[in-house]
Amino acid sequence: MNHKGTKTIETERLILRKFTKDDIGPVYNNWTSDEAVTKYLRWPTHKDMSVTEKVINEWIAAYENPSYYQWAIELKSIGKPIGAISVVDMNEKLDIVHIGYCIGSKWWHKGITSEAFSAIIPFLFEEVGVNRIETQHEPNNPHSGNVMKKCGLKYEGTLRQADFNNQGVVDACMYSLLREEYFTRKNRTLNIE
Repeated sequence: MNHKGTKTIETERLILRKFTKDDIGPVYNNWTSDEAVTKYLRWPTHKDMSVTEKVINEWIAAYENPSYYQWAIELKSIGKPIGAISVVDMNEKLDIVHIGYCIGSKWWHKGITSEAFSAIIPFLFEEVGVNRIETQHEPNNPHSGNVMKKCGLKYEGTLRQADFNNQGVVDACMYSLLREEYFTRKNRTLNIE
């Protein structure tokens, strides 16, 4: 992979960018303190803003590493971050990245997470050079799976008791998109136009 770091990416409604210290309040207010958001995640709901501050400072420090990808999902209409999308795991030998995302419950079911995920896919395949983008969700969180399908990832199966989150040990529904699938679809689209 040819690492580029967390590059700013813009879509119709969003700016995907690095987090800054100015984001601590909005991050806490918009999702890290929201129990509905953290229900199916691996990290606990933040009980006060100092926890969010510590996490944001760790992310900011990690941006020095060009293989670190952690985007704030900023909604242009309010100029504040409402969620995050990141590479949560990576296999350099196989050029695989595993994506994780979350967004404040106030903005669920508006296509925002799909818009953010769709925006990082070309960057990861075309600029970073990954071969496989993968992600997973717990079966009890099917809306997350809908995001994956909408972004063109294929369902591969459900791994039994292969993950954990705030509900305990859970199954993991696996999805992926391969580099060759991405470029085949992109070329098909270009030829139609």
